[in-house]
Amino acid sequence: MSEIFKNIPKIKYEGSRSRNPLSFKYYDPDRVIMGKTMKEHLPFAMAWWHNLCAAGTDMFGRDTADKSFGAEKGTMEHAKAKVDAGFEFMTKLGIEYFCFHDVDIVPEADDIKETNRRLDEITDYILEKMNETGIKCLWGTANMFSNPRFMNGAGSTNTLDVYCFAAAQIKKAIELTVKLKGKGYVFWGGREGYETLLNTDVKFEQENIASLMKMAVEYGRSIGFEGDFYIEPKPKEPMKHQYDFDAATAIGFLRQYGLDKDFKMNIEANHATLAGHTFQHELRISAINGMLGSIDANQGDYLLGWDTDEFPFDVYESTLCMYEVLKAGGLTGGFNFDAKNRRPSNTYEDMFYGFILGMDTFALGLIKAAELIEDGRIDEFVKNRYSSFDSQLGKKIRDGKATLAELAAVAEEMGNVRDVAAGRQENLESILNSILFS
Repeated sequence: MSEIFKNIPKIKYEGSRSRNPLSFKYYDPDRVIMGKTMKEHLPFAMAWWHNLCAAGTDMFGRDTADKSFGAEKGTMEHAKAKVDAGFEFMTKLGIEYFCFHDVDIVPEADDIKETNRRLDEITDYILEKMNETGIKCLWGTANMFSNPRFMNGAGSTNTLDVYCFAAAQIKKAIELTVKLKGKGYVFWGGREGYETLLNTDVKFEQENIASLMKMAVEYGRSIGFEGDFYIEPKPKEPMKHQYDFDAATAIGFLRQYGLDKDFKMNIEANHATLAGHTFQHELRISAINGMLGSIDANQGDYLLGWDTDEFPFDVYESTLCMYEVLKAGGLTGGFNFDAKNRRPSNTYEDMFYGFILGMDTFALGLIKAAELIEDGRIDEFVKNRYSSFDSQLGKKIRDGKATLAELAAVAEEMGNVRDVAAGRQENLESILNSILFS
């Protein structure tokens, strides 16, 4: 196999003072932070669809980047060329995981049997590369949103034939994930939602989605899949009303239908902001419910109301993300760069620059999050803010043994409440700044 990225060396850590654009400034894989190496804290993954497939097309223009990798697009030769490019790319960056949709890795045929044959062929080839390099599969999924058959959803479709086709794609994608020893399987409900209630039976659709997920779990476990299933919440785009709007909504859905023992959240930063939340909020909600599983590491543009999937550069956001991850004890999954270069960033070098930016941003976030925790002032403040509940009465409330009448009697004896602890938000933000820029 000839080298594809001929002018790109293996990317090494050179420190924050380095001016070499093809080097890491903060990501030092062997640096130990809070008892683990950076590589252990940050299991990075390449998103097959963006890095090897997305070529800059948008609704107003054609491709700007050449992602043919020397082969004719739409052929199995091109599918193999993407494998060669992907593994060379990951090897040069020191990335140890990848994520994929079924139709990312092969061109979809008119007949699902032929598509499945192609998938078997290409995953044999991927498996060879995995064995050669030690690179692993983080998670797999099925694309049930691009093809016109899914215009009304997959699990939420109104057409039985489409529902069966979705089941077939999921079945095969789970089999491929097991074959490639993937740690997880994701449901990204790209069209699981509705545009108007005038033509929609919401209860019917949600019950069908839950049934499809239950069948997926049962089948996955029956063929030896031991990893987590994930829901990736997304509030809008392409459907106006997505059923997996945010982490809280998705968790409520899982519990309603008895799926919470097998599923966790795959949280994407850009989806959090589209839902009107911070990235930190979605991570915290997932963590306190025991469902923080994996992360799509990207960011959106606050001035744009759609999923821009930018490589992350906001160190405030990455620090607060890593603060949540460290406090939660880490992830069962990893950090998948569900991110794409901007349309004018269309060279092979730009592909590497994007990942270097993202990996450095999260490495710096990890460093600063560890400093925040070790500094201790924020944790101590939060603990003290609720200290009135350390009293005997507070403990009784927390243990679920107090009554409303009992509390009302206490309130009547007090008369009025005047001593309320201050929130000190500005002071805490000052502490955050002092850690970030010290």
